[in-house]
Amino acid sequence: MGDARRADAQELERALRAAVRGGEVEFGAQDRALMTMDASNYRRVPLGVVAPKDDDDVAAVLAVCREQGVPVVARGAGTSIAGQATGLGVVLDFTRHQRTIEHLDPEARTAVVRPGVILDDLRGAAGAHGLTFGPDPSTHARCTLGGMIGNNSCGSHSVAWGTTADNVHELEVLTYGGERARLARGGSGVPERLRAGASSLVQGELARLRTGFPELPRRISGYALDELLPEKGEDWARAFTGSEGTLGVLTRATVKLVPTPGARVLAVLGYADESAAAEAAAGLLPYGPLTVEGMANDLVGDAARASLPRGGAWLFVEVGGDDAAQARANAEALCRAAREGTTDHTLVTEPAGQRALWRVREDASGTATRMPDGAEAWPGWEDCAVPPARLGAYLRDFRELLREYGLRGLPYGHFGDGCIHVRIDFDLLGEAGIATFRDFSTALADVVVAHGGSLSGEHGDGLARAELLTRMYGEEMVGLFGRFKDLWDPADGLNPGVLVRPDPLDANLRFAPLPRKPVDVEFGYPHDGGDFSAAVRRCVGVAKCRNESAGASVMCPSFRATGEEKHSTRGRARLLHEMLAGEVVTDGWQSEEVHDALDLCLSCKGCRSDCPVGVDMATYKAEFMHHYYEGDAASGTPGKRRPMAHYSMGWLPRWLRLAAATRTVPLLNAGAKVPPLAALAKRLGGLAPERDIPALPRTPFTHWWRKQPGRAADGGKPVVLWPDTFTNYLSPEAGSAAVQVFQDAGLRPVVPPKQVCCGLTYVSTGQLDRARAVMRRTLDVMEPALDAGLPVAVLEPPCAAALQTDVPELLGDDPRAKRLAEAVRTFAQTLEEQAPDWEPPRIDRPVAGQTHCHQHAVIGDAAERRLRDRAGLVGDLSGGCCGLAGNFGFEKGHYEVSAACAEDQLLPALRAAEPGTEILADGYSCRTQMDQLGGFRSRHLAEVLAEGLTARPASAAAAASSDSSADPAAGPAGEPAAGE
Repeated sequence: MGDARRADAQELERALRAAVRGGEVEFGAQDRALMTMDASNYRRVPLGVVAPKDDDDVAAVLAVCREQGVPVVARGAGTSIAGQATGLGVVLDFTRHQRTIEHLDPEARTAVVRPGVILDDLRGAAGAHGLTFGPDPSTHARCTLGGMIGNNSCGSHSVAWGTTADNVHELEVLTYGGERARLARGGSGVPERLRAGASSLVQGELARLRTGFPELPRRISGYALDELLPEKGEDWARAFTGSEGTLGVLTRATVKLVPTPGARVLAVLGYADESAAAEAAAGLLPYGPLTVEGMANDLVGDAARASLPRGGAWLFVEVGGDDAAQARANAEALCRAAREGTTDHTLVTEPAGQRALWRVREDASGTATRMPDGAEAWPGWEDCAVPPARLGAYLRDFRELLREYGLRGLPYGHFGDGCIHVRIDFDLLGEAGIATFRDFSTALADVVVAHGGSLSGEHGDGLARAELLTRMYGEEMVGLFGRFKDLWDPADGLNPGVLVRPDPLDANLRFAPLPRKPVDVEFGYPHDGGDFSAAVRRCVGVAKCRNESAGASVMCPSFRATGEEKHSTRGRARLLHEMLAGEVVTDGWQSEEVHDALDLCLSCKGCRSDCPVGVDMATYKAEFMHHYYEGDAASGTPGKRRPMAHYSMGWLPRWLRLAAATRTVPLLNAGAKVPPLAALAKRLGGLAPERDIPALPRTPFTHWWRKQPGRAADGGKPVVLWPDTFTNYLSPEAGSAAVQVFQDAGLRPVVPPKQVCCGLTYVSTGQLDRARAVMRRTLDVMEPALDAGLPVAVLEPPCAAALQTDVPELLGDDPRAKRLAEAVRTFAQTLEEQAPDWEPPRIDRPVAGQTHCHQHAVIGDAAERRLRDRAGLVGDLSGGCCGLAGNFGFEKGHYEVSAACAEDQLLPALRAAEPGTEILADGYSCRTQMDQLGGFRSRHLAEVLAEGLTARPASAAAAASSDSSADPAAGPAGEPAAGE
């Protein structure tokens, strides 16, 4: 920021702080960096951010900005795909305080909401009365009503319930000039100046307004001036909807609600290809479907494809009814009518199955950003719409245009409305690629218009398409748009550069300030060509990480605990982007803004699986911390001083090995029970004072193992039992239980002769040089087992995940790392693959507990679920994150967030569990969290099965292994294993 602009910003900040009474005024680099982008290709840097508390705050911001000539942009969840939520001047963030549903009238079927209300919150409140808000974009769990009104959002149910404009009743807005307006049919609440000017404009252009707009359900582009025609009742609310924050700032909305069907059935229709599906979509509309969504084979993963009927493309058609029988009958009638053109079909009646398939469709806005070969793809032509009957022909022309320009895209979307979403593999980093982007955009606009379509069918014009509106409407109609804008906002203070007098479509691209050469990094980033910048670019901003209800996902626990953008995966990715750009965040790897945001990242890896584009913030955090603390010797940049927790927790394998070697465990345990000594130890170690220091077992698993008679005997299929740090030194009973189970299953456990370590604690604290040294020593120890092709059973899920991901990504030059990663299996996977005929003992007990985040994100828990089912352990474990997350929950300053994460799902589920429920957690940190925060005793699945083996009639295998089931904590202390 230049000196003059910095001085102006300081004066603006002072004035806003004096004027804004309830909300927050934020002008720091971090605050601004978080608001530079939305979910589009575009980036604009604001001067500052204000989170208004009420209407008076909004009015105060407008007054200050008007006086100083500063533009204002209203922003909801920032999921806009055309760039209209990027901000110059001051950004109004409505997501923090403006989230009240002020009134809901079931009889009138209306709700009065503030602009920051999240759609799913409104739908949940309305659902208690059998109602819903009809429009439902795929971002329904985080998008706001204000943003939906600004963009005239639609969603998959628009074939039944229309666009947002069809569902608004009355809007209250403030103009940049400070006028208050109440917008509804008839215009009685509109200031006379504005109403008279609009009436003159409309009366002078009646013919143009009556004939100049295409007739189609998804015409979103431009201003809806035709809604002010007398025959349409002069509907100001509809005319304002879709104006993208360029006319006024919404402060309150009265919206319409619609009744929800008593039951729904999802008919999934298979077609030979995308064109066949597109041709068929319009023919289904007479049967009254709630949705007609299309998706082709290239956007569906193998796992999801297995649940779909045979075909190369599919229509997801939701059909409703008063009850389940009627809904099914309606769906069957639709399928009969469609049968001639389909390859197959299936009806999904269970809500869980429907949700699983809808997730495939909803995640497409993220998954489409990577082509099947890993190449990047971008929005920009995300949502053109044509008349539904023209969709097949339009798609053929669209595909031909892609071929002509040497581009690729993965279309999907609202086939029943003729609206297509697509991400295209534009090269937006080089001049030639940007020129192609511009030329293709211009050519495609002409194709859309030739088919009678709209440049935007859902997401608005923004910065992406507004420049091309003359190709759709002509100069005269676009001139009317300008006159309408000037009536509302003659100073051009609201969202300049959007819709009217637009910025060029190839200006403000988010990639422009990024480095053109890969930066030096430690991890391999194999899915991004080794380029950290490309890894960070994965985040396109769809903000699934901002979902406030985790459900079956893990991402993003710290955001759900704090509600702050900087603690979402997207917020952290934005800060890393700005760190690489170097304009707003200027200290590079030593950035305090980035460090602050990453501090509350739990490194849970939930984003690696739950983010539609596979952002891996745990890896990015480890990378950043390595550079932040190590510094750069080449440039002479010193590193920061590491906190003590990085030594106490990061070096945990070393300290535990030392305690076992020196036989000081009883002394350490005794000291931990003396409050002053425990407090001193925690203070010196940088640990949370609220935490208890866990007691250490007297005998590590490996010491117990070496004393077992016959442990080296022949017989049984050999399996390496990995003695990870947590199992070995903190929960050896899980190790001995696994030995008993494996032997009963006919397997022969073998344990490495020296200490092995995955390096997890060093990685999670950003000590990557140390991690690599530990990993290389481990590979040396494991080489004979790898040469023998032995499977490696790892009881601790985060260690298994680290071996499968961190080790090969940090040691990409060592082929042994990949071999070890491929050999690693979880406890349940080992039994399933190596002893498929083994019958586990029947436990027949309900379960609760926690699936470890890293298992969810990297490995999956399908084998564990199957093993529990076979053992009669009934029920699901909690989603979300336990909140301890290894060292995170033990570090000073993290306790409150750690506890809040546990209260999100885990602890309420445990409190609600019926008596006799078996509490399971294969992760040591999950077990510790449940014990320390709730007093719940939990066990590894191996322990539960071993107990079941003891209780059932002894088999020959069990009898032969009876000596191996002893509790290692009761054995004498042994000699330490060598190495680390």
